[in-house]
Amino acid sequence: MKKITDSLHWITVTLWVGGLWAIGYIVAPTLFATVDSTTAGTIAGKLFRLIAYVGFACGGYLLLFRIARFGFASLKQGFFWVTVVMLLFTAASYFGIQPVMAALKDQFAQQQIVEEVFRERFRTWHGISSILYLIQSLFGVVLVVLQGRAKF
Repeated sequence: MKKITDSLHWITVTLWVGGLWAIGYIVAPTLFATVDSTTAGTIAGKLFRLIAYVGFACGGYLLLFRIARFGFASLKQGFFWVTVVMLLFTAASYFGIQPVMAALKDQFAQQQIVEEVFRERFRTWHGISSILYLIQSLFGVVLVVLQGRAKF
């Protein structure tokens, strides 16, 4: 059983971090370079929601695995805290930033705000979201490196 959980640990890290990098730095830019920005934004938004769900599931499993394997000693491990930070970033983006951006899109679609005001607010929130995603992606690299050094 130990080998299965160890393997699942590796797979989980790979899925989460690989998904972050693939969607954020390969798929989304390709969408915006290929199709109109409205369609690209809609698809990219759905993909970012999907990777948030993946992040919640993977991050939750990784924390539970660490606690089950190492007990309270897991609280002294960098891997544990990098995972916590990544989960916090996922939650901030999913529950904080994405709803604000969706509300701005809805307001714009209903012509409740002036186009230039919309664009400026949306750019600001998109910039915040992008920075948060970049930091989370870099933490993902740290997670992979720490995973590679782990001795189970």
